[in-house]
Amino acid sequence: MPTTAKTDKVAEIKGRLADSSGVIVADYRGLNVKEMQELRASVREAGGEVKIYKNTLTEIAVRELALPSMDEFLDGPTAFIFTVDDPVAPAKAVMGFAKEHKSLEIKGGYVQNAIVDAATIKAMAALPTREELIAKMIGTMANPLVSTVRMLNAPMEALARAINAVVQQKEAVAA
Repeated sequence: MPTTAKTDKVAEIKGRLADSSGVIVADYRGLNVKEMQELRASVREAGGEVKIYKNTLTEIAVRELALPSMDEFLDGPTAFIFTVDDPVAPAKAVMGFAKEHKSLEIKGGYVQNAIVDAATIKAMAALPTREELIAKMIGTMANPLVSTVRMLNAPMEALARAINAVVQQKEAVAA
């Protein structure tokens, strides 16, 4: 018979999984408390949250939600990085932290109803952020307008340069 505490913890895990657009699973073995606090802070700044749950309780929650099995990642000490909005920003934060702290090992994750491996998480971290993509898109959309304005201004600029050249030539003759 499961205890109330375990039932509540499974319900909490189910809620987090249901509300998340992505979950990164990592092995945090070898990190001390200070390093874990740094990881939590960097992930929090990126819009994610680091949680530690028992693997067996997580397996139960995944099974009850009928999500794809994450059993291959649930071995040993496991940290779960939950992302609500953009899964790329927390992935960047985790990968940046993992570069500095070799003891953090990315196992894989769950992104928008699909199980992904560590290589996919690394590829996600290499993607530009949502804000960078929006800026590029706006720049691409504005480029034809800027070109049109430059083409429309070109005859007037040429006339202004020609008048300026005539004025300078007359000043040189007069001097």
